[in-house]
Amino acid sequence: MDTKTLKVEIRKVLGRKVKHLRQKGILPGNIYGKKIKSQAIQVSQKEFEKIYKLVGETGLFKLKIGDSEKPVLIHNVQRHPVTDQFLHVDFLQVDLKEKVVAKVPVELVGESPAEKQGLGTVVLMFNEIEVEALPADLPEKFEIDKSALTEVEQTILVKDLKVDKSKVDIKANEDEIVVKVEPPQKEEIVEKPTPEAPIEGETPQTESSEISGAEQPQAEAKDN
Repeated sequence: MDTKTLKVEIRKVLGRKVKHLRQKGILPGNIYGKKIKSQAIQVSQKEFEKIYKLVGETGLFKLKIGDSEKPVLIHNVQRHPVTDQFLHVDFLQVDLKEKVVAKVPVELVGESPAEKQGLGTVVLMFNEIEVEALPADLPEKFEIDKSALTEVEQTILVKDLKVDKSKVDIKANEDEIVVKVEPPQKEEIVEKPTPEAPIEGETPQTESSEISGAEQPQAEAKDN
């Protein structure tokens, strides 16, 4: 099991008053899990940021509360829509012998020859893919090397992802496209219609500012 540990404390401040915790650099959160009662906790904002960068939402680590340590995953993180500051975090306490469902991020690495030559654009269809596995077997991420993408319309499917399928069950359809090289989009040229020539014997109509069958709208009065 991973030796990373995050120290937290029991939280007594609840409801809207938690905003005062955030002002002090403390992040409110909860621990929950199968067959256990949800517990309110709080953690140093800076310490949480450090471990979140290391483990993301699929990395297993220990949550230390007093003298007890619990194996957990970061299961839900709420952020401020403008500042992106952490507002709340949920920790999922897990049984190391029971499988869990989690969303694993997909990351593109390398350089695509198709993009480099201007043949097309590599498009990522999924930012994350749901899997089921024992907590210790959850992959940190699915890494896809773009250097293998050399042609337009070339794809990488779910079944092409590199993972130990004897330990990790991918929930998505194996034939779903994860990455595709899309052709360059052409700019649509809108042609202006050619005015029709007047029919012989008819007088061409001229544009008029009059509105047929109704009064013209009057201009709004300017403020003095």
